[in-house]
Amino acid sequence: MITDSQIENGKMRTNYSQKEQMHEHNDCIRIAYEWLDAQKKTKTVIKKDFPLKHIIEKWGGRYISQSDVEVAAFLHPEIQGCYPNYNFSSRLTEPSNDRLDGIGEAFAHDYRNKHSPEIYKYHEK
Repeated sequence: MITDSQIENGKMRTNYSQKEQMHEHNDCIRIAYEWLDAQKKTKTVIKKDFPLKHIIEKWGGRYISQSDVEVAAFLHPEIQGCYPNYNFSSRLTEPSNDRLDGIGEAFAHDYRNKHSPEIYKYHEK
């Protein structure tokens, strides 16, 4: 799991797409990182726009800002691109809920009741 130190460093080094950044909790970045990690990586950046932060929020059960996703993408060694276009397959993988173990803020809000497994082509076990 990525550490607070890595996250704080990432927050300072990320090239944000918006002037104002918002981070409520480092666990939000951890949730986004785990979601990105589960996706099948591609050689090129996809051009399809996803409501990415909303998809991640619904999976992780907590508010996630666009800034959180950008930091998570910056920290991930296999992710390239700029929000919301990254190098993962447009046929999304639903991450296992086990990825959220140890992330205290996971499921802290009621976003999970809006989770839609049918948007995913693949499902981690």
